[in-house]
Amino acid sequence: MNKIHLLCCLILFYSAPLVAQEDLLKELEESQLQQTEYAIQTFKGTRLINGHSVQTKARHELEFIFAHRFGPVSDGLYNFFGLDDAYVRLGLDYGITDNLSVGIGRNSVDKTLDGYLKYKILRQQKGDNSFPVTVTALAGMAYKVSPRNKELPDGFTNVDRLAYIGQLLVARKFNSRLSLQMMPTIVHKNAVDRRLENNEQFALGLGGRYKITKSVAFTSEYYYRLNTKELNPSFNTLGFGVDIETGGHVFQLVFTNTRGLTERAFITETEGDFAAGDIHFGFNVTRTFQLKGKK
Repeated sequence: MNKIHLLCCLILFYSAPLVAQEDLLKELEESQLQQTEYAIQTFKGTRLINGHSVQTKARHELEFIFAHRFGPVSDGLYNFFGLDDAYVRLGLDYGITDNLSVGIGRNSVDKTLDGYLKYKILRQQKGDNSFPVTVTALAGMAYKVSPRNKELPDGFTNVDRLAYIGQLLVARKFNSRLSLQMMPTIVHKNAVDRRLENNEQFALGLGGRYKITKSVAFTSEYYYRLNTKELNPSFNTLGFGVDIETGGHVFQLVFTNTRGLTERAFITETEGDFAAGDIHFGFNVTRTFQLKGKK
C-alpha cells in the first residue's frame, strides 16, 4: 500500500504543474482575444451612394442590388420632375470568403456590363495590434455595349469598349454614429476623345455616414477629378442619401447629379451640374441571401 500511496503522490506532484500551466495558457488566450476588438458595420451596405463602401459580403452570402435613378428634378412638371425617366442597374455580389467578394451587373444608361473583385486587406481594430482604418481594394472592368457595331466609326473595335477601374477604399469608424471614407481611384478607358479626356483619369473620393437612429443613417459622397482637361464637359459627382435598414433589406434614398451607376460612368461622364439643379432622385435596394448554412 505504501508503494501505491507513493505512486499516487508522485502522479499528483507532476500533474499539478501541468494542469496549472494549461489553465494559465487558456487565460492568456482568452485575454488576447478580449484585447483585439474589430470595428464592425463601418457602413451598413456595400454602397455609399453610387460607389462602393469598404464592406464586403460574408462567405456564401449573395446580395441582389437594384439601383434606380430618375431623370433630373429640373425637368419640371412635364416630366413629373424626372420621374418619367428611369435608369437602372441590376447587380449581384457574392462572398467567396468573409474578405473577398465578386460582383457583376448591367447598367441601362449606356448598356454597360460590369464586373469586379473586392478584397478587404486590413480591418480597423483596437487592442495590442491596433490599426486605425479598414482598407479594401477594388479592381473592376466595364464593357460599354452602346453604340451598336453598325454605328461605330472605322477602326473602332470591341476592345475599345472596355474600361478598367482600380480603387483603394480607406475608412474609419470613429464611433457608433460616424464613419468616414476616402477613395483614391484610377479609371482607364481604352478609347477616348483626346481633346476632352485622358485615357487614365484619376479621382479622389470622399464619403461618410452619420447614424440618426438605430435603423436610419445619413450618407454622402463626392468624387473630385484630378487631371481633367480644360474642354472636358463633365462634372464632379456629388450625392446625398438616407439609408433605411429593414431586416434583410437596406433601402437607400439618394439625390445625385449623375445617372451613371458604374465607376466609369459616374466618375468620368457625369453630365449634370449639382449646383445648377441637375439632380437625380433615386434609390438603391439590396437583399441578402444566405446560400449555405452557417456552422
